[in-house]
Amino acid sequence: MAIFLILAPYAVFALLMLVTSATISVFAASAICLATVAIDVARGRSVKILAAGSATVFAAIGLYLALVDPGLGTLGVKLSVDIGIFVISLGSMLARRPFTLQYALESVPAETAAIPGFLYANYVITGAWTAAALLMAGANLVLLYVPGLPLWSSVAVAFAARNSAIYFTKWYPEYRQIKYGTPARALPSAR
Repeated sequence: MAIFLILAPYAVFALLMLVTSATISVFAASAICLATVAIDVARGRSVKILAAGSATVFAAIGLYLALVDPGLGTLGVKLSVDIGIFVISLGSMLARRPFTLQYALESVPAETAAIPGFLYANYVITGAWTAAALLMAGANLVLLYVPGLPLWSSVAVAFAARNSAIYFTKWYPEYRQIKYGTPARALPSAR
């Protein structure tokens, strides 16, 4: 269930892009990200890299649309969001704090977090999300430069990449449990 709450800002962004302006869509997504940060703070949890970074990405794109180039097309906005998420995800790994680690540490006992391979598993799952963001950005980039391609091709790539990352996030901890005896709840699940 947690993964669906984590993905809520992106779902709202995608839905609003279909029915309203890009500016409203990104500001609404930013507000939802900020609400998730506020909920975490109110519950005594850490501020998540993904939520805070996504709020910043959405707000920056919204400000760019409102103040600089309101004519930036839908594909340009989607590409900007995908690149922003890719940078957050890759940056978290380069900073040696894969973004999934924060969620995992809050959902498992300390002894599970101390298991060798726990950090590695979080790198692997964050890597899957990084690859998904890269695929989505690539699909939007191709549509920008090959305008004859149908729009559904980018939507299909985004759907497949996101759903594959969700599935992998659920599957990988179970795989590690079977292969290495690591508890299944060592990582956040998609349940």
